[in-house]
Amino acid sequence: MKKYCLALDLKDDPKLIAEYKAYHESVWPEITESIKASGIENAEIYCVGNRLFMILEVNESFSFERKAEMDANNPIVQEWETLMWHYQQALPIAKKGEKWLLMDKIYQL
Repeated sequence: MKKYCLALDLKDDPKLIAEYKAYHESVWPEITESIKASGIENAEIYCVGNRLFMILEVNESFSFERKAEMDANNPIVQEWETLMWHYQQALPIAKKGEKWLLMDKIYQL
C-alpha cells in the first residue's frame, strides 16, 4: 500500500476551526463512500493550530487524477468541498487553484 501526506491551512479563527472539526466528527456518508471508491483505504487528518496534515493510504487503483475526475463529477463531493473551503485557506506556497499540497518524505526510521 502506498502512503501520501498532504498539508493545508485553516483560516486562523478559533470558531471556524471548531466548526471544521465538528464537520469531521460526522463526515457525510457520501463523502466516505467517494473516498473509498477512489482507492483510498485509510485517511487521517491531524490539526495543530490552523495547520492540517493528512495521511492517505491507497491501493493500486488510486491516482490523484482519477480522484479529481471522480470528485468533479460528483455533486455531493462538490457541495462538501465548497463548504470546506469556507474554513480552509491555501498554504502560502500554493499556486493558484491548489488546495491540499503533497508533502515530500524527508526522514524515516
